[in-house]
Amino acid sequence: MLTREHGIAVYDGAVAHPDRLTRRQHGHYIDLAEKMLDIYRRGCGRVRRELHRDIHSLLEKIPDCPPRRADAFCKLLDEQSEYIKDKKGTAAQLRRQVYRAAASHHPLVQSKFELHDSLEPEVKLKISADIGESWDSIVRRFFIDIPDFQPLQFFAGYKSGNELLARYNVAQTQVALYDALAMTVWAKDDFKTILRYAKLAGLMHSIAQCDDGSYRFDLNGPASLLSHTTRYGIAMAKFIPGLLSCSQWRFEAKIRPKQWRRDLLLSLDSSAGLTSPVVAADEFDSDVESDFFTAWGPDPRDGWQLHRESRVLHQDQKVFIPDFTMTHVDGRHWLLEIIGFWTPEYLKQKQVALTRFQEYPILLAVDKTFQDHFVDYAPNIIAYKKRLKASDVLEFLRRTAS
Repeated sequence: MLTREHGIAVYDGAVAHPDRLTRRQHGHYIDLAEKMLDIYRRGCGRVRRELHRDIHSLLEKIPDCPPRRADAFCKLLDEQSEYIKDKKGTAAQLRRQVYRAAASHHPLVQSKFELHDSLEPEVKLKISADIGESWDSIVRRFFIDIPDFQPLQFFAGYKSGNELLARYNVAQTQVALYDALAMTVWAKDDFKTILRYAKLAGLMHSIAQCDDGSYRFDLNGPASLLSHTTRYGIAMAKFIPGLLSCSQWRFEAKIRPKQWRRDLLLSLDSSAGLTSPVVAADEFDSDVESDFFTAWGPDPRDGWQLHRESRVLHQDQKVFIPDFTMTHVDGRHWLLEIIGFWTPEYLKQKQVALTRFQEYPILLAVDKTFQDHFVDYAPNIIAYKKRLKASDVLEFLRRTAS
């Protein structure tokens, strides 16, 4: 991610707008982005300072490109680069060795005159012979412990200039969130993915269901319960790429930049056009779920409509999202959880979740090979082999209705 020094934002009243490059206003950056990538693709063996200098030389000619934006592009390009580093501290040892060898010949001159006869080229050849390495090789390693002088070894790069520009837009949004006090996400889909990435970012959550069936997730950290703090802003920034991989969401973040004495609002939604390198999660966790959903079809069965992961059960920081919700036209509903992947840890996790949320009407579809692990839930279990049949689920629903 970028650092605060790379952040660019415009504040309109109480609303923050992170820097964003759009095709309509900044179409000329597409060609510039390709040229920046080409500088790094051809840059193996060149030191970081030279590469950064070329990027700045390219962008300083652009009237609407401030130096901070060029710095940000250098940082993003470096993120995809691997530089040769001095992990064993050999550069400092090499410098001491060279300086000690050269000290006895001081001062070095380019041509002899009067008492000064230590020619620089001759001394360099002698030092090279003593070290057993060419002078050019010595020069390349001399300051390799300083980032600016580290040579580029490998550039993974971005697939295209457009991808680099997309990464820049996301990164500027992330920088703005470094000063976030709290974040609220409203979502109509991908609840499990949103909560997964919130947990990976180290964020706490509180959940509430809205009147339209969507859910509201308030994200912060433990210290937020005691004080108004921005210490979780970086965690919220890390959460953003995962959120961008989801659909039908919007968020608002309350931020407090250091130069402002009041809170500002940063908002974004899934239609904003930002893209993420994070791959969207598979719609289904297993072929059993996918086949069952396909077999059921989009239309109601006996008055029952099937919905994918549309209900979030929560208790403090514990969350359980059943695979399906089945809703009848008369208002009845059942939650369906398909258990088809076996590890001891997985089964224990499911058992704990079912016990915690046992007041909800949950139907378990369990693979026959380990249905004995769920004997306590026998009245609400359907055992299946290889695939779950829609007819078996409908038969269970008829029995419960009677």
